Amino acid sequence: MIRRTLAAALALAAGSALLTGCGSGDTASAEVSSGNHGPKINIGPEQHRVRGTRDPRSAALVPARVRETGELRIGVGAESSPPLSFYATDDKTLIGVEEDLATLVADTLGLKPHFEPLSWENLFVGLDSGKLDAVFGNVTVTEERKDKYDFATYRLDQLGMEVKKGAGWKVRGARDVAGKTIAVGSGTNQEKILLDWSKEDEKAGRKPVDVKYFQKPSDVYLALQSGRIDGYFGPDPSVAYHVGVAGRTEIAGIFSGGGAHLQGEIAATTRKGSGLVKAYAAALQKVIDDGRYAKVLARWGLTAEAVATSRINPPGLPRTSD
Repeated sequence: MIRRTLAAALALAAGSALLTGCGSGDTASAEVSSGNHGPKINIGPEQHRVRGTRDPRSAALVPARVRETGELRIGVGAESSPPLSFYATDDKTLIGVEEDLATLVADTLGLKPHFEPLSWENLFVGLDSGKLDAVFGNVTVTEERKDKYDFATYRLDQLGMEVKKGAGWKVRGARDVAGKTIAVGSGTNQEKILLDWSKEDEKAGRKPVDVKYFQKPSDVYLALQSGRIDGYFGPDPSVAYHVGVAGRTEIAGIFSGGGAHLQGEIAATTRKGSGLVKAYAAALQKVIDDGRYAKVLARWGLTAEAVATSRINPPGLPRTSD
């Protein structure tokens, strides 16, 4: 079965003018425009990533059992979600900001990155079983997750509400989504926020949100274009990428992934007590300070989500209330 990358599909949907290549065949280098004011993004297999150099102080924090293997086993999302993690135009090379930042961390720790593309739930199974040393998968720090995992932050967590272009709908909170049909990913912090809004609407005598779940991003966008859903609530990097490339939708609202009272943060995730979180935080701080981190975010159009400090286990999204 042939797998077509979401990035390539979006570029084709937006028109051939957005896609430029050198060479021929599936392995051609390619770029897509991320919108009128955003950078052109390389979606070809030859990424020319920003690479790091081994930092002895950070490397010394890696437990001996991991250091001796010479590699860092890193879980990333299997579902194509540009610009976070997706497949290049050759349909086999994993690319995205998550892979770039994970590679920088591995380089700084003197280890070779080994990527495992897994479904959302299996990323955590991989950590629990010891199959993975880390997950770079757009994981938000939450108080519940901190019971089982350690976190070293590397990006602000922003969420976006994507709607059909010209919908004339702005979303600021619960009242604006009452009675609407909205798609969201299962088990995500945006799902929690959406469900909380729905409960708030019901308590206020308004209609609840009709929440929909889809297996593939392509199914979400087909539903949005056909009018079967009013909006999609997802990670702002993915939402902004799709809006810029496809040109048929717009952002109706942007929110912190930590909820109304907390700025959410995305973090490198490891099993609690694995001994690796200090090494991740040190490596991330090293590349933040030397400018490599900023270069990675800039090439994916995510400069606005930069952090100045990699924090270990900061306050996270509050626990789900009963």
